[in-house]
This record gives sequence, structure tokens and C-alpha cells, in this order.
Amino acid sequence: MPTCPSDRAGGAPPTFGQLLARGADWLARKGWPADEARTVAETLVSEAMGLRGRAGLALRAGETPGAAQVEALRGWFGRVGRGEPVQYVLGRWPFFSVELRVSPAALIPRPETEGLVERILAHPVWGGARQAADIGTGTGAIAIALAAEARRQGRPLRLAAVDVSPEALALARANVADNRLGDRVDCVEGTGAAGLPPGSCDFIVSNPPYIASAEVDALPPLIRAHEPRLALDGGPDGLGVIAQIVLDATQALRPGGWLFFEIGEDQGLSVRRLMERAGFAEVAVAPDLAGHDRYAEGRLP
Repeated sequence: MPTCPSDRAGGAPPTFGQLLARGADWLARKGWPADEARTVAETLVSEAMGLRGRAGLALRAGETPGAAQVEALRGWFGRVGRGEPVQYVLGRWPFFSVELRVSPAALIPRPETEGLVERILAHPVWGGARQAADIGTGTGAIAIALAAEARRQGRPLRLAAVDVSPEALALARANVADNRLGDRVDCVEGTGAAGLPPGSCDFIVSNPPYIASAEVDALPPLIRAHEPRLALDGGPDGLGVIAQIVLDATQALRPGGWLFFEIGEDQGLSVRRLMERAGFAEVAVAPDLAGHDRYAEGRLP
């Protein structure tokens, strides 16, 4: 009996399209929803074909893979089938306009966080910002995406990418180097924004740990068993790290500087209160594409 979808059942070698169909069916039989199984199978087969994303996959579905490609797919499908996130299996993942190395040292970059980047790029502070910080940078996703866009636009923005985890910072440094942004992004080991020079930042952005400690163990196994708890656990109420960054930001931001957060969907009112009590003005909470509270921002007078 075949042990993974790339095994032959005899006869002619399979095409990429056939491997895709087998892979999607194999994942579905292991309990994956059919649409998700198809998407993951397309992602893995596209990677084996050397495509950037799934565009063009249908046009080349009739091609026959080489032995090395079949072997790679066998290993990838096996790991995904055992519950490992596809992002960690591939070791690289797109985020906004850049590609990043990913590993269990840091959270997997997600579309909701791309929305946070989009909010900053559309905000008035973006036009004149020269110095900023990304707190809890993980892979470096936010800092690198913003720095890449600043480079594209010819803006002089520099960012400090701060994280308490040496392993995450090593990953972020590799991503900064891969994207040739060493002249724009400085990776800094530290806790929150406490180590930033007073009044140095035009804006601070953070996708902090915001899940309550008791809820972390109830997360889906795909997250709980593979992504770092340090980047998920926000303390007893999920607000511990956010509250500290709010306080730190009152010192690190210049007058008129802005603070941006990604937050949990049930934290909008609480984060608003934290920011207003710390003296922030124009505090606003905004939804993600699913309509859930996901972003908070405010200005230091």
C-alpha cells in the first residue's frame, strides 16, 4: 500500500498534476478539509516545480517530475500529514512583498499581520517617518516589509527590529540579509521597547503575544505543538506584554509619534483603555477582513 501520495502504483511515472490530486486526496483522508487539503497540495507541488506561488501550476500540470522532485514531495507530504505546518516544512514563506525564512524559532507570518503593514503604509505618519521600531519582530516580517517598501519609495526610514529571543533574532538577521536590508534594519535583542532611546521613534509597531495563558493550551495542535509559546502567551489576561509596550512607548516615541498593535479579537476595548490611560490620543481600534477587532493605534501628544 502506498505510504505517501508520491508513491507509484505501477506503470508510467506520475505527472505533477497527478501528484497534486493524490496529495490532496491523501491529506483529506487524514482528516484535512477538502479545500484546505487542495491548497496545501498545490503549495507543495508548486514549490517542487520551482514556481513562485501557485500561478502557472495548471499550465504545467502535465509535466513529469524528476526523481529528486518526487523524493522532496514524498518527504514534504509526510511531514505535513504528521501535523507539521506547511510553512515550516518548506522553510520559506511570502509575506507582503518579501519572502522570509521561517522556523519554529518564530511565529509564522500571517495575512492579519500583512493588514497591519498596510495600515501603516496608508497612515499619515508614514510620509515623514525616519526612525521606527518593530517590537517582538520574530522573523522580522513587519520591519522587513516596511523597510522594503521604504526602499522602493526612496524614503530614508530605518527600523529597529527588537526581540527577546536570540533564536528569533538570528532568523530575523538572516531575513534582513536575504532581502539586502542591512542598511535599513537593525536587529536588537531586548524586552519590549524599554531599550530604545528616549524620543527616538516616529512610530512603533508590534504584533505581540496576546493570547491568555490559559487559552494557549487550547489552540489547534498545528499552532500549539510547533510555534513558540513565548510568541503566543500574553500572560493571564493576554494583555501583559501589550501593557508594557504601551508604557515603554510613552518614552521611546517622539511627541506626535504613533503606536500600532495587532491585538486579539476580544481585546479592542481593553487595549483602547490601556492606551488612553497612558496618555495616547486619537486611539482607534479597527477590524480585520473577517470583521474582528484586530488593530489598535494611537498618537502620543
